[in-house]
Amino acid sequence: MIEKIMNILNFNKKHDRKPWYEFYGNVKPNLSYPDFSMYELIKEAALKYPKHIALEYFKKTVTYYSLMNKINDTAKSLKALGVKENDIVTICMPNTPSAIEMFYAVNKVGAIANMIHPLSSENEIKNYLDVSKSKYILTIDVAYKKIQALLKSTNIKNVILSYPNDDMNLIMSTLYNIKMRKMEKVTPGIDTITWKSFIELGKHYNGDISVRRVGTDKAVILYSGGTTGDPKGIVLSNLNFNALAMQAYVMCDPATDGDSILSIMPIFHGFGLGVCIHTPLYIGMKCILVPSFSSKNFASLIKKNKPNFLVGVPTLFEALIKNKKIRRNELSCVRCIVSGGDTLPLELKKKVDEFLKAHGSKYQIREGYGLTESTAACCLTPSKFYKENSIGIPFPDMNFKIVEIDTEKEVKANIDGEICISGPTVMMGYLNSETDILKKHKDENLWLHTGDIGSIDDDGFVYFKQRLKRMIVSSGYNLYPKYIEQVLNTHPLVQSSCVIGIPHPYKMQVAKAFIVLKDDVKPTSEIKKSLKEHCIKNLAKYSLPYEYEFIKAVPVTKVGKVDYKSLERGNYGKA
Repeated sequence: MIEKIMNILNFNKKHDRKPWYEFYGNVKPNLSYPDFSMYELIKEAALKYPKHIALEYFKKTVTYYSLMNKINDTAKSLKALGVKENDIVTICMPNTPSAIEMFYAVNKVGAIANMIHPLSSENEIKNYLDVSKSKYILTIDVAYKKIQALLKSTNIKNVILSYPNDDMNLIMSTLYNIKMRKMEKVTPGIDTITWKSFIELGKHYNGDISVRRVGTDKAVILYSGGTTGDPKGIVLSNLNFNALAMQAYVMCDPATDGDSILSIMPIFHGFGLGVCIHTPLYIGMKCILVPSFSSKNFASLIKKNKPNFLVGVPTLFEALIKNKKIRRNELSCVRCIVSGGDTLPLELKKKVDEFLKAHGSKYQIREGYGLTESTAACCLTPSKFYKENSIGIPFPDMNFKIVEIDTEKEVKANIDGEICISGPTVMMGYLNSETDILKKHKDENLWLHTGDIGSIDDDGFVYFKQRLKRMIVSSGYNLYPKYIEQVLNTHPLVQSSCVIGIPHPYKMQVAKAFIVLKDDVKPTSEIKKSLKEHCIKNLAKYSLPYEYEFIKAVPVTKVGKVDYKSLERGNYGKA
Protein backbone atom coordinates (compact mmCIF):
# COMPACT_ATOMS: atom_id res chain seq x y z
CA MET A 1 0.00 0.00 0.00
CA ILE A 2 2.79 2.45 0.95
CA GLU A 3 4.62 1.57 -2.28
CA LYS A 4 1.44 2.29 -4.29
CA ILE A 5 1.06 5.72 -2.65
CA MET A 6 4.70 6.55 -3.39
CA ASN A 7 4.24 5.57 -7.03
CA ILE A 8 1.22 7.88 -7.27
CA LEU A 9 3.19 10.74 -5.71
CA ASN A 10 6.11 10.21 -8.08
CA PHE A 11 3.74 10.03 -11.05
CA ASN A 12 2.06 13.29 -10.11
CA LYS A 13 5.42 14.95 -9.45
CA LYS A 14 6.66 13.88 -12.87
CA HIS A 15 3.59 15.23 -14.66
CA ASP A 16 3.43 18.42 -12.58
CA ARG A 17 6.98 19.30 -13.51
CA LYS A 18 7.08 22.68 -15.24
CA PRO A 19 9.33 23.42 -18.22
CA TRP A 20 10.90 26.47 -16.51
CA TYR A 21 12.38 24.21 -13.80
CA GLU A 22 15.18 23.41 -16.25
CA PHE A 23 16.41 27.01 -15.88
CA TYR A 24 16.35 27.13 -12.08
CA GLY A 25 19.92 25.91 -11.71
CA ASN A 26 20.40 25.26 -7.98
CA VAL A 27 17.05 26.81 -7.08
CA LYS A 28 14.51 24.36 -5.63
CA PRO A 29 11.10 24.54 -7.34
CA ASN A 30 9.32 24.20 -3.98
CA LEU A 31 10.14 25.97 -0.72
CA SER A 32 8.95 25.52 2.87
CA TYR A 33 7.30 28.61 4.35
CA PRO A 34 7.03 29.39 8.08
CA ASP A 35 3.60 29.84 9.60
CA PHE A 36 4.28 33.10 11.39
CA SER A 37 4.43 36.88 10.97
CA MET A 38 6.67 39.15 8.89
CA TYR A 39 8.20 40.44 12.12
CA GLU A 40 9.21 36.91 13.12
CA LEU A 41 10.93 36.41 9.75
CA ILE A 42 13.23 39.40 10.12
CA LYS A 43 13.73 38.61 13.82
CA GLU A 44 15.39 35.38 12.68
CA ALA A 45 17.74 37.41 10.47
CA ALA A 46 18.53 39.72 13.40
CA LEU A 47 19.45 36.73 15.57
CA LYS A 48 21.85 35.51 12.88
CA TYR A 49 23.37 38.89 12.03
CA PRO A 50 22.95 41.22 15.04
CA LYS A 51 25.97 43.37 14.12
CA HIS A 52 25.14 43.67 10.41
CA ILE A 53 23.78 47.04 9.30
CA ALA A 54 20.06 46.81 8.53
CA LEU A 55 19.27 50.42 7.60
CA GLU A 56 21.24 53.44 6.47
CA TYR A 57 19.64 56.87 6.25
CA PHE A 58 21.64 60.01 5.47
CA LYS A 59 24.86 58.45 6.80
CA LYS A 60 23.22 57.20 10.02
CA THR A 61 23.24 53.41 10.36
CA VAL A 62 21.05 51.01 12.35
CA THR A 63 22.25 47.47 13.10
CA TYR A 64 19.88 44.50 13.13
CA TYR A 65 20.21 44.33 16.92
CA SER A 66 19.32 48.01 17.24
CA LEU A 67 16.49 47.70 14.70
CA MET A 68 14.81 45.00 16.77
CA ASN A 69 15.09 47.16 19.88
CA LYS A 70 13.58 50.11 18.03
CA ILE A 71 10.73 47.94 16.73
CA ASN A 72 10.07 46.74 20.31
CA ASP A 73 10.05 50.34 21.58
CA THR A 74 7.63 51.32 18.82
CA ALA A 75 5.42 48.32 19.62
CA LYS A 76 5.28 49.41 23.29
CA SER A 77 4.20 52.87 22.21
CA LEU A 78 1.49 51.44 19.97
CA LYS A 79 0.12 49.41 22.88
CA ALA A 80 0.34 52.44 25.19
CA LEU A 81 -1.65 54.38 22.60
CA GLY A 82 -4.35 51.71 22.69
CA VAL A 83 -3.69 49.75 19.49
CA LYS A 84 -5.29 46.30 19.61
CA GLU A 85 -5.04 43.15 17.50
CA ASN A 86 -6.51 43.63 13.99
CA ASP A 87 -6.66 47.43 14.35
CA ILE A 88 -5.72 49.29 11.18
CA VAL A 89 -2.71 51.58 11.52
CA THR A 90 -2.06 53.85 8.54
CA ILE A 91 1.52 54.64 7.52
CA CYS A 92 1.65 57.70 5.27
CA MET A 93 5.41 57.95 4.93
CA PRO A 94 8.36 57.95 2.54
CA ASN A 95 11.32 55.58 3.08
CA THR A 96 12.61 56.45 6.56
CA PRO A 97 13.75 54.31 9.51
CA SER A 98 10.72 55.47 11.53
CA ALA A 99 8.40 54.17 8.83
CA ILE A 100 10.15 50.78 8.71
CA GLU A 101 10.14 50.50 12.52
CA MET A 102 6.44 51.35 12.60
CA PHE A 103 5.65 48.83 9.86
CA TYR A 104 7.17 45.90 11.73
CA ALA A 105 5.92 47.10 15.12
CA VAL A 106 2.36 47.16 13.77
CA ASN A 107 2.91 43.58 12.62
CA LYS A 108 4.39 42.58 16.01
CA VAL A 109 1.34 43.77 17.97
CA GLY A 110 -1.01 41.94 15.61
CA ALA A 111 -2.38 45.02 13.85
CA ILE A 112 -2.62 45.67 10.10
CA ALA A 113 -0.48 48.23 8.24
CA ASN A 114 -2.41 50.46 5.83
CA MET A 115 0.19 51.91 3.43
CA ILE A 116 -0.65 55.14 1.57
CA HIS A 117 1.20 57.65 -0.60
CA PRO A 118 2.03 60.94 1.22
CA LEU A 119 1.42 62.85 -2.02
CA SER A 120 -2.13 61.51 -2.37
CA SER A 121 -4.81 64.18 -2.58
CA GLU A 122 -6.93 64.99 0.45
CA ASN A 123 -9.93 63.22 -1.08
CA GLU A 124 -7.89 60.12 -1.85
CA ILE A 125 -6.50 59.97 1.69
CA LYS A 126 -10.02 60.28 3.07
CA ASN A 127 -11.11 57.37 0.90
CA TYR A 128 -8.19 55.21 2.09
CA LEU A 129 -8.94 56.02 5.72
CA ASP A 130 -12.68 55.43 5.31
CA VAL A 131 -12.49 52.08 3.52
CA SER A 132 -9.89 50.78 5.98
CA LYS A 133 -11.61 52.25 9.07
CA SER A 134 -8.16 53.20 10.31
CA LYS A 135 -7.94 54.63 13.84
CA TYR A 136 -4.27 55.59 13.95
CA ILE A 137 -1.91 57.21 11.46
CA LEU A 138 1.80 57.95 11.20
CA THR A 139 2.38 60.75 8.72
CA ILE A 140 5.30 62.76 7.41
CA ASP A 141 5.07 66.52 7.88
CA VAL A 142 4.39 67.33 4.20
CA ALA A 143 1.10 65.39 4.36
CA TYR A 144 0.06 66.59 7.83
CA LYS A 145 -2.23 69.46 6.79
CA LYS A 146 -4.27 67.12 4.62
CA ILE A 147 -4.57 64.66 7.51
CA GLN A 148 -5.48 67.42 9.95
CA ALA A 149 -8.30 68.57 7.68
CA LEU A 150 -9.81 65.07 7.77
CA LEU A 151 -9.79 64.38 11.51
CA LYS A 152 -13.44 65.30 12.07
CA SER A 153 -14.71 63.29 9.10
CA THR A 154 -12.80 60.01 9.62
CA ASN A 155 -12.26 57.39 12.34
CA ILE A 156 -8.75 58.63 13.13
CA LYS A 157 -8.21 58.88 16.92
CA ASN A 158 -4.50 59.63 17.06
CA VAL A 159 -2.00 61.18 14.64
CA ILE A 160 1.75 60.63 14.99
CA LEU A 161 3.73 63.34 13.23
CA SER A 162 7.18 62.56 11.85
CA TYR A 163 9.78 64.90 10.41
CA PRO A 164 12.41 63.82 7.84
CA ASN A 165 15.24 64.63 10.27
CA ASP A 166 13.83 62.49 13.11
CA ASP A 167 16.16 59.69 12.01
CA MET A 168 19.19 61.77 10.99
CA ASN A 169 22.38 62.12 12.99
CA LEU A 170 23.03 65.44 14.73
CA ILE A 171 25.10 66.98 11.93
CA MET A 172 22.69 66.03 9.12
CA SER A 173 19.69 67.07 11.23
CA THR A 174 21.25 70.49 11.87
CA LEU A 175 21.99 70.94 8.17
CA TYR A 176 18.43 69.94 7.36
CA ASN A 177 17.02 72.51 9.79
CA ILE A 178 19.21 75.22 8.28
CA LYS A 179 18.04 74.30 4.79
CA MET A 180 14.37 74.26 5.81
CA ARG A 181 14.30 77.29 8.13
CA LYS A 182 12.77 79.47 5.40
CA MET A 183 9.89 76.98 5.20
CA GLU A 184 6.99 77.10 7.62
CA LYS A 185 7.52 74.37 10.23
CA VAL A 186 4.56 72.07 10.66
CA THR A 187 3.50 72.00 14.30
CA PRO A 188 1.28 69.32 15.87
CA GLY A 189 -2.30 70.17 16.68
CA ILE A 190 -4.90 68.53 18.91
CA ASP A 191 -4.92 64.68 18.82
CA THR A 192 -1.37 64.75 17.42
CA ILE A 193 1.96 63.83 18.98
CA THR A 194 5.40 63.95 17.44
CA TRP A 195 7.34 60.77 16.71
CA LYS A 196 9.77 61.46 19.55
CA SER A 197 6.94 61.99 22.05
CA PHE A 198 5.28 58.83 20.75
CA ILE A 199 8.42 56.77 21.45
CA GLU A 200 8.66 58.29 24.95
CA LEU A 201 5.08 57.19 25.56
CA GLY A 202 6.06 53.53 25.35
CA LYS A 203 8.85 53.66 27.90
CA HIS A 204 6.31 53.38 30.72
CA TYR A 205 4.38 50.49 29.17
CA ASN A 206 4.95 47.14 30.92
CA GLY A 207 2.31 44.91 29.31
CA ASP A 208 2.62 42.28 26.59
CA ILE A 209 3.50 43.57 23.15
CA SER A 210 3.75 40.42 21.03
CA VAL A 211 0.65 38.88 19.48
CA ARG A 212 0.87 35.43 17.92
CA ARG A 213 -0.01 35.70 14.23
CA VAL A 214 0.03 33.01 11.56
CA GLY A 215 0.86 33.13 7.89
CA THR A 216 -2.72 33.46 6.68
CA ASP A 217 -3.55 36.42 8.94
CA LYS A 218 -4.11 39.81 7.32
CA ALA A 219 -0.99 41.97 7.57
CA VAL A 220 -0.87 44.75 4.97
CA ILE A 221 -3.21 46.85 2.84
CA LEU A 222 -1.77 48.38 -0.33
CA TYR A 223 -3.70 50.40 -2.89
CA SER A 224 -4.10 49.85 -6.59
CA GLY A 225 -6.73 50.52 -9.20
CA GLY A 226 -7.58 46.84 -9.59
CA THR A 227 -9.08 45.72 -12.88
CA THR A 228 -11.85 48.34 -12.86
CA GLY A 229 -9.61 51.39 -12.49
CA ASP A 230 -11.24 52.47 -9.21
CA PRO A 231 -8.87 52.69 -6.20
CA LYS A 232 -9.07 49.50 -4.15
CA GLY A 233 -7.36 48.21 -1.07
CA ILE A 234 -5.42 45.01 -1.67
CA VAL A 235 -5.30 42.79 1.42
CA LEU A 236 -2.05 40.84 1.80
CA SER A 237 -1.08 38.29 4.44
CA ASN A 238 2.06 37.49 6.38
CA LEU A 239 2.53 34.47 4.12
CA ASN A 240 2.24 36.63 1.00
CA PHE A 241 5.19 38.79 2.06
CA ASN A 242 7.26 36.02 3.63
CA ALA A 243 6.86 33.81 0.57
CA LEU A 244 7.89 36.71 -1.68
CA ALA A 245 11.03 37.31 0.40
CA MET A 246 12.07 33.67 0.34
CA GLN A 247 11.33 33.26 -3.37
CA ALA A 248 13.08 36.48 -4.38
CA TYR A 249 16.12 35.52 -2.30
CA VAL A 250 16.75 32.27 -4.16
CA MET A 251 15.97 33.85 -7.54
CA CYS A 252 18.17 36.92 -7.03
CA ASP A 253 21.44 35.00 -7.14
CA PRO A 254 24.02 36.03 -5.88
CA ALA A 255 22.34 37.74 -2.88
CA THR A 256 24.00 37.21 0.49
CA ASP A 257 24.00 38.70 3.99
CA GLY A 258 26.05 41.87 4.25
CA ASP A 259 25.16 43.00 0.73
CA SER A 260 23.53 46.38 0.25
CA ILE A 261 20.57 47.58 -1.77
CA LEU A 262 19.60 51.10 -2.78
CA SER A 263 16.00 51.18 -1.49
CA ILE A 264 14.61 53.77 -3.86
CA MET A 265 11.19 52.29 -4.57
CA PRO A 266 8.70 53.64 -1.98
CA ILE A 267 7.28 51.54 0.85
CA PHE A 268 3.67 52.39 -0.09
CA HIS A 269 4.36 50.49 -3.34
CA GLY A 270 4.34 46.67 -3.31
CA PHE A 271 7.58 46.57 -5.27
CA GLY A 272 9.31 48.87 -2.77
CA LEU A 273 7.93 47.28 0.39
CA GLY A 274 8.27 43.66 -0.66
CA VAL A 275 11.39 43.58 -2.86
CA CYS A 276 13.41 46.53 -1.54
CA ILE A 277 12.70 46.24 2.21
CA HIS A 278 11.27 42.92 3.40
CA THR A 279 13.35 40.70 1.13
CA PRO A 280 16.77 42.28 1.89
CA LEU A 281 16.00 42.38 5.62
CA TYR A 282 15.16 38.67 5.48
CA ILE A 283 18.53 38.02 3.83
CA GLY A 284 20.54 40.14 6.29
CA MET A 285 21.34 42.91 3.82
CA LYS A 286 21.67 46.65 4.31
CA CYS A 287 18.82 48.83 3.04
CA ILE A 288 20.07 52.26 2.01
CA LEU A 289 16.88 54.29 2.40
CA VAL A 290 16.15 56.97 -0.19
CA PRO A 291 13.06 59.00 0.88
CA SER A 292 12.73 60.83 -2.44
CA PHE A 293 14.42 60.07 -5.73
CA SER A 294 15.83 62.53 -8.22
CA SER A 295 17.72 61.54 -11.35
CA LYS A 296 20.10 64.41 -10.59
CA ASN A 297 21.42 62.76 -7.42
CA PHE A 298 21.36 59.16 -8.66
CA ALA A 299 25.04 59.11 -9.62
CA SER A 300 26.10 60.56 -6.29
CA LEU A 301 23.99 57.98 -4.44
CA ILE A 302 25.83 55.17 -6.23
CA LYS A 303 29.24 56.78 -5.69
CA LYS A 304 28.65 57.36 -1.98
CA ASN A 305 26.95 54.09 -1.13
CA LYS A 306 28.38 51.56 -3.62
CA PRO A 307 25.26 49.36 -3.56
CA ASN A 308 25.42 45.74 -4.66
CA PHE A 309 21.77 45.71 -5.75
CA LEU A 310 19.88 48.20 -7.90
CA VAL A 311 16.15 47.59 -8.16
CA GLY A 312 13.76 49.99 -9.83
CA VAL A 313 11.52 50.95 -12.72
CA PRO A 314 12.74 51.51 -16.32
CA THR A 315 12.74 55.30 -15.90
CA LEU A 316 15.36 54.95 -13.16
CA PHE A 317 17.69 53.08 -15.50
CA GLU A 318 16.97 55.57 -18.27
CA ALA A 319 18.32 58.22 -15.91
CA LEU A 320 21.30 56.02 -15.08
CA ILE A 321 22.58 55.68 -18.65
CA LYS A 322 22.11 59.41 -19.29
CA ASN A 323 24.25 60.34 -16.31
CA LYS A 324 27.71 61.44 -17.38
CA LYS A 325 29.14 61.72 -13.87
CA ILE A 326 29.60 57.99 -13.35
CA ARG A 327 33.19 57.00 -14.06
CA ARG A 328 34.64 53.86 -15.59
CA ASN A 329 34.66 51.41 -12.67
CA GLU A 330 32.07 52.99 -10.40
CA LEU A 331 29.49 50.27 -11.09
CA SER A 332 31.84 47.38 -10.27
CA CYS A 333 29.97 47.12 -6.95
CA VAL A 334 26.71 46.21 -8.73
CA ARG A 335 26.08 42.45 -8.80
CA CYS A 336 22.34 42.41 -9.37
CA ILE A 337 20.20 44.92 -11.25
CA VAL A 338 16.46 44.31 -11.64
CA SER A 339 13.82 46.26 -13.54
CA GLY A 340 10.13 45.96 -12.70
CA GLY A 341 6.92 47.97 -12.46
CA ASP A 342 6.71 48.49 -16.22
CA THR A 343 7.88 46.95 -19.47
CA LEU A 344 11.61 47.27 -20.08
CA PRO A 345 12.03 48.17 -23.77
CA LEU A 346 14.54 45.95 -25.56
CA GLU A 347 16.61 48.94 -26.74
CA LEU A 348 16.81 50.28 -23.20
CA LYS A 349 17.94 46.88 -21.90
CA LYS A 350 20.74 46.79 -24.47
CA LYS A 351 21.86 50.30 -23.54
CA VAL A 352 21.81 49.52 -19.81
CA ASP A 353 23.81 46.32 -20.34
CA GLU A 354 26.40 48.24 -22.37
CA PHE A 355 26.53 50.95 -19.70
CA LEU A 356 27.04 48.41 -16.91
CA LYS A 357 29.85 46.70 -18.79
CA ALA A 358 31.53 50.00 -19.64
CA HIS A 359 31.45 51.04 -15.98
CA GLY A 360 32.82 47.92 -14.35
CA SER A 361 29.87 45.59 -13.70
CA LYS A 362 29.91 42.02 -15.03
CA TYR A 363 26.14 41.65 -14.73
CA GLN A 364 23.20 42.38 -17.03
CA ILE A 365 19.89 43.97 -16.13
CA ARG A 366 17.16 41.42 -15.39
CA GLU A 367 13.50 42.09 -16.06
CA GLY A 368 10.81 41.03 -13.62
CA TYR A 369 7.03 40.96 -13.62
CA GLY A 370 4.34 41.17 -11.01
CA LEU A 371 1.44 43.21 -9.71
CA THR A 372 0.29 44.36 -6.30
CA GLU A 373 -2.36 41.63 -6.30
CA SER A 374 0.50 39.09 -6.33
CA THR A 375 2.61 40.95 -3.71
CA ALA A 376 4.72 42.60 -6.43
CA ALA A 377 7.27 40.29 -8.10
CA CYS A 378 6.46 36.72 -9.10
CA CYS A 379 8.51 36.24 -12.28
CA LEU A 380 12.14 37.09 -13.12
CA THR A 381 14.75 36.61 -15.81
CA PRO A 382 17.21 33.90 -14.66
CA SER A 383 20.67 35.15 -13.74
CA LYS A 384 22.41 33.03 -16.37
CA PHE A 385 19.91 32.81 -19.22
CA TYR A 386 18.01 35.45 -21.16
CA LYS A 387 15.43 35.36 -23.93
CA GLU A 388 14.75 38.50 -25.91
CA ASN A 389 11.54 40.32 -24.87
CA SER A 390 10.79 37.76 -22.14
CA ILE A 391 9.96 38.80 -18.56
CA GLY A 392 11.59 35.58 -17.32
CA ILE A 393 10.33 32.51 -15.50
CA PRO A 394 8.00 32.09 -12.49
CA PHE A 395 9.33 32.10 -8.93
CA PRO A 396 9.38 28.80 -7.01
CA ASP A 397 5.86 27.62 -6.07
CA MET A 398 4.35 30.18 -8.46
CA ASN A 399 2.43 28.73 -11.36
CA PHE A 400 1.65 30.64 -14.55
CA LYS A 401 -0.72 29.72 -17.34
CA ILE A 402 -2.30 31.46 -20.30
CA VAL A 403 -6.05 31.20 -20.85
CA GLU A 404 -8.44 32.34 -23.53
CA ILE A 405 -9.87 35.79 -22.72
CA ASP A 406 -12.90 35.63 -20.37
CA THR A 407 -12.49 31.86 -19.89
CA GLU A 408 -10.54 29.36 -17.81
CA LYS A 409 -9.46 27.38 -20.89
CA GLU A 410 -5.68 27.08 -21.09
CA VAL A 411 -4.10 27.74 -24.48
CA LYS A 412 -1.09 26.03 -26.01
CA ALA A 413 2.49 27.30 -25.81
CA ASN A 414 3.30 30.48 -27.77
CA ILE A 415 -0.38 31.46 -28.04
CA ASP A 416 -1.50 34.81 -26.61
CA GLY A 417 -4.12 34.99 -23.90
CA GLU A 418 -4.68 36.28 -20.38
CA ILE A 419 -1.89 35.67 -17.87
CA CYS A 420 -3.12 33.78 -14.79
CA ILE A 421 -1.07 33.27 -11.62
CA SER A 422 -1.40 30.86 -8.72
CA GLY A 423 0.77 30.51 -5.64
CA PRO A 424 1.48 31.69 -2.08
CA THR A 425 1.96 35.37 -2.96
CA VAL A 426 -1.51 35.82 -4.51
CA MET A 427 -3.53 38.33 -2.49
CA MET A 428 -6.27 37.47 0.00
CA GLY A 429 -8.66 39.77 -1.88
CA TYR A 430 -9.81 43.37 -2.17
CA LEU A 431 -10.72 45.30 0.97
CA ASN A 432 -14.50 45.45 1.56
CA SER A 433 -15.08 44.53 -2.06
CA GLU A 434 -15.89 41.36 -3.92
CA THR A 435 -13.58 40.40 -6.75
CA ASP A 436 -14.05 38.23 -9.80
CA ILE A 437 -10.35 38.12 -10.67
CA LEU A 438 -9.68 35.35 -8.13
CA LYS A 439 -11.16 32.14 -9.52
CA LYS A 440 -10.95 28.50 -8.50
CA HIS A 441 -10.26 26.44 -11.61
CA LYS A 442 -10.89 22.75 -12.27
CA ASP A 443 -7.52 21.91 -10.69
CA GLU A 444 -8.96 23.24 -7.38
CA ASN A 445 -6.27 25.95 -7.24
CA LEU A 446 -7.10 29.63 -6.80
CA TRP A 447 -5.97 31.62 -9.85
CA LEU A 448 -5.43 35.36 -10.19
CA HIS A 449 -6.65 36.61 -13.56
CA THR A 450 -4.23 39.50 -14.11
CA GLY A 451 -5.93 41.35 -16.94
CA ASP A 452 -2.61 41.21 -18.81
CA ILE A 453 -2.11 39.66 -22.23
CA GLY A 454 0.90 37.42 -22.79
CA SER A 455 2.19 33.99 -23.72
CA ILE A 456 4.46 31.22 -22.44
CA ASP A 457 6.89 29.47 -24.77
CA ASP A 458 7.86 25.79 -24.83
CA ASP A 459 10.64 26.40 -22.26
CA GLY A 460 8.29 28.09 -19.82
CA PHE A 461 9.51 31.65 -20.43
CA VAL A 462 6.77 34.24 -20.02
CA TYR A 463 6.13 37.12 -22.44
CA PHE A 464 4.07 40.19 -21.55
CA LYS A 465 2.29 41.82 -24.51
CA GLN A 466 -0.17 44.44 -23.30
CA ARG A 467 -2.76 45.25 -20.64
CA LEU A 468 -6.38 44.35 -21.02
CA LYS A 469 -7.34 47.12 -18.64
CA ARG A 470 -6.84 50.65 -19.82
CA MET A 471 -3.96 51.73 -17.63
CA ILE A 472 -1.06 54.16 -17.94
CA VAL A 473 2.28 53.33 -16.33
CA SER A 474 4.24 56.48 -15.49
CA SER A 475 7.61 56.10 -13.73
CA GLY A 476 6.41 52.77 -12.38
CA TYR A 477 3.15 54.18 -10.97
CA ASN A 478 -0.17 52.90 -12.27
CA LEU A 479 -2.45 55.71 -13.47
CA TYR A 480 -6.08 54.84 -14.10
CA PRO A 481 -7.71 56.98 -16.82
CA LYS A 482 -11.22 56.10 -15.67
CA TYR A 483 -10.54 57.51 -12.21
CA ILE A 484 -8.92 60.68 -13.60
CA GLU A 485 -11.93 61.13 -15.90
CA GLN A 486 -14.31 60.79 -12.95
CA VAL A 487 -12.50 63.64 -11.23
CA LEU A 488 -12.46 65.81 -14.37
CA ASN A 489 -16.17 65.22 -14.95
CA THR A 490 -17.04 66.67 -11.53
CA HIS A 491 -15.80 70.09 -12.68
CA PRO A 492 -18.88 72.32 -13.18
CA LEU A 493 -17.92 73.30 -16.74
CA VAL A 494 -17.04 69.83 -18.04
CA GLN A 495 -19.48 67.80 -20.12
CA SER A 496 -17.23 64.77 -20.58
CA SER A 497 -13.58 63.81 -20.75
CA CYS A 498 -11.21 61.11 -21.93
CA VAL A 499 -7.68 60.40 -20.73
CA ILE A 500 -4.97 58.56 -22.63
CA GLY A 501 -1.29 57.90 -22.15
CA ILE A 502 1.21 59.81 -24.26
CA PRO A 503 4.97 59.23 -24.58
CA HIS A 504 7.34 61.05 -22.24
CA PRO A 505 11.15 61.03 -22.59
CA TYR A 506 11.75 60.20 -18.92
CA LYS A 507 8.54 58.87 -17.39
CA MET A 508 7.81 56.62 -20.41
CA GLN A 509 4.17 57.74 -20.35
CA VAL A 510 2.10 60.53 -18.83
CA ALA A 511 -1.61 61.29 -18.83
CA LYS A 512 -3.22 63.61 -21.35
CA ALA A 513 -6.78 64.81 -20.75
CA PHE A 514 -9.20 65.59 -23.55
CA ILE A 515 -12.01 67.85 -22.36
CA VAL A 516 -15.48 68.41 -23.81
CA LEU A 517 -16.97 71.54 -22.25
CA LYS A 518 -20.66 72.07 -21.63
CA ASP A 519 -22.77 73.77 -24.30
CA ASP A 520 -22.09 77.47 -24.84
CA VAL A 521 -18.86 77.30 -22.80
CA LYS A 522 -15.86 78.44 -24.81
CA PRO A 523 -12.36 77.16 -23.93
CA THR A 524 -10.10 79.76 -22.32
CA SER A 525 -6.80 79.78 -20.47
CA GLU A 526 -8.75 80.60 -17.28
CA ILE A 527 -10.83 77.43 -17.66
CA LYS A 528 -7.70 75.36 -18.24
CA LYS A 529 -6.18 76.86 -15.09
CA SER A 530 -9.36 76.04 -13.18
CA LEU A 531 -9.21 72.43 -14.42
CA LYS A 532 -5.60 72.09 -13.28
CA GLU A 533 -6.47 73.43 -9.82
CA HIS A 534 -9.42 71.03 -9.65
CA CYS A 535 -7.16 68.09 -10.43
CA ILE A 536 -4.49 69.18 -7.94
CA LYS A 537 -7.15 69.18 -5.23
CA ASN A 538 -8.55 65.77 -6.09
CA LEU A 539 -5.72 63.72 -7.57
CA ALA A 540 -2.34 62.51 -6.36
CA LYS A 541 0.55 64.54 -7.73
CA TYR A 542 1.95 61.63 -9.75
CA SER A 543 -1.39 61.08 -11.55
CA LEU A 544 -2.02 64.69 -12.64
CA PRO A 545 -2.52 65.13 -16.41
CA TYR A 546 0.53 66.65 -18.12
CA GLU A 547 -1.53 68.04 -20.97
CA TYR A 548 -5.08 69.31 -21.34
CA GLU A 549 -6.78 69.72 -24.69
CA PHE A 550 -10.29 70.89 -25.49
CA ILE A 551 -12.21 68.92 -28.14
CA LYS A 552 -15.70 69.19 -29.64
CA ALA A 553 -16.71 65.63 -28.83
CA VAL A 554 -15.16 62.37 -27.68
CA PRO A 555 -14.72 60.17 -30.78
CA VAL A 556 -16.56 56.83 -30.79
CA THR A 557 -16.39 53.61 -32.81
CA LYS A 558 -19.22 52.29 -34.97
CA VAL A 559 -20.62 50.40 -32.01
CA GLY A 560 -20.56 53.49 -29.82
CA LYS A 561 -17.48 52.80 -27.73
CA VAL A 562 -14.91 55.51 -27.05
CA ASP A 563 -12.33 55.39 -29.84
CA TYR A 564 -9.10 55.72 -27.86
CA LYS A 565 -7.03 54.92 -30.94
CA SER A 566 -8.41 57.98 -32.73
CA LEU A 567 -7.36 60.17 -29.83
CA GLU A 568 -3.89 58.61 -29.87
CA ARG A 569 -3.63 59.19 -33.65
CA GLY A 570 -4.94 62.75 -33.41
CA ASN A 571 -8.12 62.05 -35.37
CA TYR A 572 -10.61 64.26 -33.55
CA GLY A 573 -12.21 67.66 -33.82
CA LYS A 574 -10.53 70.36 -31.79
CA ALA A 575 -12.76 72.81 -29.95
